[in-house]
Amino acid sequence: MEEINKTYQDDLILFVNGKKIVEKNAEPELPLLTYLRKKLCLTGAKLGCAEGGCGACTVMVSKFDSDRKIIVHKALNACLAPVCSLHLCAVTTVEGIGSVARKLHPVQERIAKAHGSQCGFCTPGIVMSMYALLRNNAQPTMRDIEEAFQGNLCRCTGYRPILEGYKTFTKQKGCCLRGEAGVCHVISVQKEETQSGDSTNSVQQLFNPSEFMPLDPTQEIIFPPELMSLSKQPVRELRFIGERVQWIQPSSLANLLQLKAENPAAKLVVGNTEVGIEMKFKNLLYPVILAPAYIPELNSIQYTENGIVFGACVTLTLLGDVLHTAVDELPSYQTEVFQAVLQQLRWFAGQQIRNVAAIGGNIMTASPISDLNPVFMAAGCKLTLMSKEGIRVLPMDDKFFIDYRKTALKPEEILLCIEIPYTKKGQYFSAFKQSSRKEDDIAIVTCGMNVVFLEGSNIVQDMHLSYGGMGPTTVLASATSRRLVGRQWDDTLMQDACSFLAEEMTLSPCAPGGMVAYRRTLTVSLFFKFFLTVQHKLAQEDLSAEDVRADYASAIDLSHMDSPTSIQLFQAVPSGQKVDDMIGRPIMHLSAMKQATGEAVYCDDIPCYENELYLALVTSSKPHAYIKSIDTSDAMAVPGVVTFVCDQDIPGSNKTGPAVYDETVLAEDKVTCVGHIVGAVVADTQAHAQRAAKAVRISYEDLQPVIVTIQDAIASESFYQPIRTIERGDLTQGFQEADNILQGEIHIGGQEHFYLETNCTVAVPRGEDGEMELFVSTQSAAKTQALVAKALGVPASHIVCRVKRMGGGFGGKESRSSILSTVVAVAAHKVKRPVRCMLDREEDMLVTGGRHPFFGRYKVGFKRNGKVMAVDVTYYSNAGNSADLSLSIMERALFHMDNCYNIPHIRGTGYICRTNLPSNTAFRGFGGPQGMMVTESWMNDVALACGLAAEQVREMNMYKQGDLTPFHQRLEQFTIHRCWQECLTISDFCQRKANIELYNKQHRWTKRGLSIIPTKFGISFTAVFLNQAGALVHIYTDGSVLITHGGTEMGQGLHTKMVQVASRTLEIPSTKIHISETSTNTVPNTSPTAASASSDLNGMAVYNACKTLLQRLEPYKARNPTGCWENWVTAAYFDRVNLSANGFYKTPDLGYNFETNSGHPFNYFSYGVAVSEVEIDCLTGSHKNLHTSIVMDVGKSLNPALDIGQVEGAFMQGVGLFTLEELRYSSQGYLYTRGPGMYKIPAFGDIPTELKVSLLRDAPNDKAIFSSKAVGEPPLFLAASVFYAIKDAITAARTDAGVLGPFRLDSPATPERIRNACQDTFTKLCPPPEPGTYAPWDVRV
Repeated sequence: MEEINKTYQDDLILFVNGKKIVEKNAEPELPLLTYLRKKLCLTGAKLGCAEGGCGACTVMVSKFDSDRKIIVHKALNACLAPVCSLHLCAVTTVEGIGSVARKLHPVQERIAKAHGSQCGFCTPGIVMSMYALLRNNAQPTMRDIEEAFQGNLCRCTGYRPILEGYKTFTKQKGCCLRGEAGVCHVISVQKEETQSGDSTNSVQQLFNPSEFMPLDPTQEIIFPPELMSLSKQPVRELRFIGERVQWIQPSSLANLLQLKAENPAAKLVVGNTEVGIEMKFKNLLYPVILAPAYIPELNSIQYTENGIVFGACVTLTLLGDVLHTAVDELPSYQTEVFQAVLQQLRWFAGQQIRNVAAIGGNIMTASPISDLNPVFMAAGCKLTLMSKEGIRVLPMDDKFFIDYRKTALKPEEILLCIEIPYTKKGQYFSAFKQSSRKEDDIAIVTCGMNVVFLEGSNIVQDMHLSYGGMGPTTVLASATSRRLVGRQWDDTLMQDACSFLAEEMTLSPCAPGGMVAYRRTLTVSLFFKFFLTVQHKLAQEDLSAEDVRADYASAIDLSHMDSPTSIQLFQAVPSGQKVDDMIGRPIMHLSAMKQATGEAVYCDDIPCYENELYLALVTSSKPHAYIKSIDTSDAMAVPGVVTFVCDQDIPGSNKTGPAVYDETVLAEDKVTCVGHIVGAVVADTQAHAQRAAKAVRISYEDLQPVIVTIQDAIASESFYQPIRTIERGDLTQGFQEADNILQGEIHIGGQEHFYLETNCTVAVPRGEDGEMELFVSTQSAAKTQALVAKALGVPASHIVCRVKRMGGGFGGKESRSSILSTVVAVAAHKVKRPVRCMLDREEDMLVTGGRHPFFGRYKVGFKRNGKVMAVDVTYYSNAGNSADLSLSIMERALFHMDNCYNIPHIRGTGYICRTNLPSNTAFRGFGGPQGMMVTESWMNDVALACGLAAEQVREMNMYKQGDLTPFHQRLEQFTIHRCWQECLTISDFCQRKANIELYNKQHRWTKRGLSIIPTKFGISFTAVFLNQAGALVHIYTDGSVLITHGGTEMGQGLHTKMVQVASRTLEIPSTKIHISETSTNTVPNTSPTAASASSDLNGMAVYNACKTLLQRLEPYKARNPTGCWENWVTAAYFDRVNLSANGFYKTPDLGYNFETNSGHPFNYFSYGVAVSEVEIDCLTGSHKNLHTSIVMDVGKSLNPALDIGQVEGAFMQGVGLFTLEELRYSSQGYLYTRGPGMYKIPAFGDIPTELKVSLLRDAPNDKAIFSSKAVGEPPLFLAASVFYAIKDAITAARTDAGVLGPFRLDSPATPERIRNACQDTFTKLCPPPEPGTYAPWDVRV
């Protein structure tokens, strides 16, 4: 046996895209993603989260399985897979399957042409998930595709177009609703037709599937023959020795046991899905890692008399495959446990994780919220443990997990295998998992439930109830089970069992994870589901006196969703429009092909400069404190560290901020939030910089008060000035005229932007005059330029800021991106070398802030018929530790306090709370959604109080054409009634409502709800000076055109629309026009790409520049009318005509005065209406989005494909805001939800099962370019229709429980809030702890 301390290094051999790689110095801590991007310069795979939660880094790994003698292809997360784990594997990245220059693979082509790529940052990962699926199954079902995407996230598209594009690979390809070849409908209308319109309907498509290249599986990359030969050679021990870690791949089981005996603290790693997280995020170090994935005994699967024995290294994917086969082949009564395991596996992480995570790793991690361990425990699985001393078998019972993440294994032991038993007749088993999101989410409570009856009876012989999420370990409800043995399975048992469980399954009120009352209620509710399930099975076998009540039956239906279907309606271009005129046509995003092949260049894809350094931030761990000292000695000792940057290194001003300079670039003597940037470490690599940053030790002196929540701020009167008010009418008179007055409150939680590309900056000093060039992922190039210049103490003209594209922005890169850019620029200035920093997801979520949480209080006076007479509403926003853009956000909330309703007497007051949180900032909607959400809350309360239908009350109170808003702006071209009526029609609202009423009568434990919500969104920056834009257009002598404008591309298709505008204006094909980037040295003083106004502003600027050029070309066109574009350009050039022109535009007639409540804050309004239907599970709080119909007024759409994409993407982001995404903070301002593991954005499975989107036809807008309208932000609020449909369903549940009238439901409507609102006998068993008697784990900010 060779000694453990040998120092030589083995060669790592792998193939990447068919090319052999021999790595002489493989680093065990290096993830495959970093190796691909930095060593091989393959930047297609992206870093989105570094924890396997977003799928942006997905690649396909192929290897020869010597046991099964097959080649296995699997998608995996390159961010988690250590490069050392890929010895003798073939890696295929997105670059390896196709390129724009060479040829696209059908998977790449279809997502691009189906408009499934907006910002494109997630696209390579989605492409590779689909590609891996097709390599294993050339004609998958939609269920296969949906499962393949469980580990992929997209923040832009709303998912629908991705599924539509990839549906064409299935047998069910084509239009889901009508069985035709297309996926959408289009209303075609002749140019001369009037708005009353006798328009003729014709069917067109957003894309044409017949144009797609066919998939030919025979043309795929072959598995390298050399790798096949190498894989068949005898396994030998491998060692890879890194800077801090030694990776050993044992050659045999005996070798593994010897190594484990010599290194009892060594970690065994198969998928690295847990150890990788611990080392990166928990700062843990494991000097020796043993990789046993290739040991045959640990991969074996054996069938015994009692069950199936799985080796500890069997992956979860293979476990599922084997159990599926067993369930298909064996009698149902034998496979109850197998079916339960499969039920849990269906929602276990994403496909990429299941492909590599091992069953043994899942057990040994000993997570208290494990999906599978409660099942194994309740089933009494047997675990075989092994060491050099021998073998022992342990039952998986309540003695196996001895403490938090600790098991009964001795240090030198390993888990060899687990036996999952067969069940027998008279035995019933179920498993349940409740989480915030169905797909790829950690459990809140999970359980396995096992009951055995005396033969031929319903008398309980034995029972095991096991729960996760109810303590520091997986627990058995042993006392409850003992008390139920010997009893009949009837309602009395059920009631007693629930009482026993409520008594036994207790939690401390301050238990980690919070949600104490909800978790306790779930233990009871889930048992009730189990009781009903077993009762039904007993009845089927004539062993129970009665079957489950008909109205209870839906409580035991296993969760399943139908594959989504959709229709898109839009207005076709007039029949006479020129073929080359692209305005109004659904053309593809111009970068979509490059995004699908991984060739689109994002900020961190820019090749490294030769002497480039990497920066990592050092941030505060205290919410409010003086900095006493900063000790960097340990940090400076880390290899590769160059310097530490602090406030003393800033050559210019340390004051910064987007509107007022109330922030510092780097903290001076005080920190005011957890995440406050104190300094930065600069080193040769990201790993060294981040390791050193964690080694910086800061000592603090705590300060008081620590203000975290809005309620804290109200109590301390901690507000930014000014306090804004908008008032119309006479409130006193209005309340006197009212028949009834009600008061209410609603809290609207914040939201993380979760752009897939985190903030990134590369700063390059130019060596003279203080010049510096910055490549930044920002929406505000000019503001970045200005703030960097201020920090460096140089004129803005010395700083150039370039933006190629962003991987999403949503407002999060409007102002907060500069906090990183300025630090990186200061560091580059100090070291006189290029410096790069791309924030990790957890850093980005910590330091950059998000959407403002809002708290609304209202008093409403109304008539008995529902007519609202007076409203007095007060808004409080949680701004954080600096003003940022919070004043403008509050102003927009006040401008939208009426939504679409004409209230004669109304007053809105806005308070901006100063708290010790990272500064909150712009986010799609910019305060508008929060303002309107409060409006719809009081509107809903009025309807409930009057006993009237909500849609009736809303319609009765709506504005009409020509009405004045509370800020005295007249509503012109008011289309909300048309949107409303069309939405009622396409959603079949009346029939849908009747069906829901019938459904709710027939079902007690699931309820459906319906809601229709309108929106009116003002378009313009409310800061008047920002409503301007510039453009620069060059015509080159070959006839090609280069455009630069003030807007940035973040996936919304702005560059595509600008090319369309220029194409129509210049009357040339769009293929002659190019946009390269946004830069401050071409178009100066640009406004942020925000407020939904970028197409309006930049479109007019481009139009004006093109018109100038056309005028210059006109004489040459007149002289040569039969010539072509190139002829006229050449003639003008030789005649010394300037073929370059600036364009400029400012929106006219804008300006509002808060003091006098007069003026026009907006150029125009965008309108929309949505109808949504949901189904809630009253026992768990889960909900399904069954149907949504949206009608959106976008004027004359410049590009229906892009606009529908914006509508759907904004809607799904709103679904996240109002139903799913929850930021959770400690009372000291520490953010728990930092990354996709705990913060859940909508996934593929969250889109409505049926989705209809219609762009309102015949609605030209004379206030914007080519009669179009803004579309980026307005649709987001329509997702409130889902929230109020949920509230409608809860109302039905409360009615069944005898609870009537208005009730408070805060946003987001999480499963916890839904369940707690559905009051019943189970919630009464588990009352919430009394506020003020304990210190909660988290607080609502």
